[in-house]
Amino acid sequence: MIELSAAQVASATGGRPVAAVDATVTGPVVVDSRLVEEGSLFVALPGEHADGADFAAGAVTDGAALILANRELAGSDGQPLPVVVVDDVQAALGDLARYVMARARELNPALQVVAITGSVGKTTTKDLIGQLLTEGRDGFGGETIVPVGSFNNEIGLPLSVLKVTATTQYADLEMGADRPGDIGHLARIAPPNIGIVLAVGTAHMEGFGSREAIADAKAEMLAELLPGGVAVLNADDHRVAAMTSRIADGRRVVTFGRAETADICAENVSLDPLGRASFSLCVHGGVIPDVTEPQRHAVHLQIVGEHHVSNALAAASAAILAGIPIDVVAARLSAARIVSAHRMAVTERLDGITVIDDAYNANPESMRAALQAVATVAARDRRSVAVLGEMLELGDNALAAHDEIGRLAVRLNIGLLLVVGPGARHIFEGAQQEGSWGDEAVYVDDVDAARIQLAARLRPGDVVLVKASNGTRLWQLGDDLADGMLSPAASSTVSSTAETHTIEGEEVNAA
Repeated sequence: MIELSAAQVASATGGRPVAAVDATVTGPVVVDSRLVEEGSLFVALPGEHADGADFAAGAVTDGAALILANRELAGSDGQPLPVVVVDDVQAALGDLARYVMARARELNPALQVVAITGSVGKTTTKDLIGQLLTEGRDGFGGETIVPVGSFNNEIGLPLSVLKVTATTQYADLEMGADRPGDIGHLARIAPPNIGIVLAVGTAHMEGFGSREAIADAKAEMLAELLPGGVAVLNADDHRVAAMTSRIADGRRVVTFGRAETADICAENVSLDPLGRASFSLCVHGGVIPDVTEPQRHAVHLQIVGEHHVSNALAAASAAILAGIPIDVVAARLSAARIVSAHRMAVTERLDGITVIDDAYNANPESMRAALQAVATVAARDRRSVAVLGEMLELGDNALAAHDEIGRLAVRLNIGLLLVVGPGARHIFEGAQQEGSWGDEAVYVDDVDAARIQLAARLRPGDVVLVKASNGTRLWQLGDDLADGMLSPAASSTVSSTAETHTIEGEEVNAA
C-alpha cells in the first residue's frame, strides 16, 4: 500500500475528514475489521446483515489509522473517531483505488497491469499469470500483485489495486461483471497495459439477456487499454476474435488459441492418463519485437482438463508480452499448480478415490469442460461420479442449460450422476430423457442428503467430480471428499426409502 494522508484520502474520494488531521494510512486497506493491522484504513461498508460502521471503534482500537464511512462516528468514550465521511462508501473505495493506481504509475512508470475477463477461466488464468510473472529463482519476473480467489468485482478489485506499492512491477487483476458497465468501471480504476478476453459464454445470462450483450460487456475492458497497450484475444471464440475491430489506434492485438493461425498457439495437444495436457507452445514471428521466426517450446501442464490449454495460452501470451522469455514461460507453465480453492483441485486419496473439486462456480461452458475432464481421467477402468448442483443466474436459459448437462453426462458415460437441489433437477431429468439409467442417476434435495447418498454409493477407485455455482454451497462436499470424511461404505446399496425418494419424484421446480 502506498502511504496516504487523511487529506489525500479525502481528496481522492470527495470526502470530508473528521478528527483525522494527523492520520496517515501506512497499513493495508481492509473491509473486514478482523483483518485490521497497525496503520490500516478500515472501509466501513454498509451491508444487508451488518453495518461496517458498527465495527469502526474496535478497528481503531486494533490499530486502524483511519475509517472510510458514510457518517461521523464516535468511540465508546464519546470521542470522535478519525473518519473520512463520504456519500457512498463502495464508490469511494473505487475512487481511492483509481487514485492509488495513478499515483503508483507516477512513482513507477514500469508498472504493468494485466487484466483478465471472460465468461470462464478468469481465476485459473489469473493464477497462472501470477506464477509466470512473480520473481523466481530463474531471475525473471518481479514483485506481482495476485489476489487469491475471485476478487473481481467492485469491492474485490479495488482492494487488490490498493495493495500496489511503488515497487510493484505487475498487477495481475481479474475483472467480472453482473451487468453492463461493470467491467468498464473496473477497467477505469486500473486501465490495463495488457487486456485479455478469454471467452464469451452464458454465465450471468440473467443480467445480460444475450450472448451479444455479454460480448459487449467483456469488450468494455478493451476500451480502457492504455496507449501502447495490447489486447490479447481468443482466436477460437468468434465473438472474442471479432473484438479486434473495437481496438483503438495506438494499441495492438495479439491472438491466442488452438488454431494454427493464432499468434500464440498450441500444437500437438495430447492428454496423459490423468487428463493433463501437453503441447508445443508456438509463438509466431512478430509477436516479440525483432523476432521474425516461430519459437516453439514444450509444455506439460500439471492441472487437469484439456480446457486449460486455452487458459494456459492466455497466460503465456500475457507473460511473453510482459517481457518474460518464452522458454521461461514454458518451464513455469509446466510447473504451475492450482492456487485458488475449488477450481479443478485434484486430491488423490489413499483409498484410490480421485476427487476433482470444481465447485467454486459453474456455467454451461465450465460444466461441460469439467464433465469431459472427469470422463477422461476415469477412462475405461474406473467409475466416473459427477455430483452436480445448480448453475445460477442463467435466466430464461436455465431449464434448457441444465437439461443439456444431464444429457451430456449420459453421452459421456458418467457412471453415477448425483444431482443436488431443486434448481438443478433438470440435469437429472435430462439424463433420464437421454437414456434409461435406473439408479445410475440420483436426485436429492440438499447437500445433507447428497452426503448420505455419497457415503452409501462411493467405491474405492472412483473418480468424483463436484461442480456447481458457489451459492449452492456444494463446495462443502468437495471439502468433505478431499478430507476423507466421506468414504466408501461396506455396502454399495442405499435404503429403499432413499432410493424411492431420489429416483421416482417427478415434481419440476422452476430454475
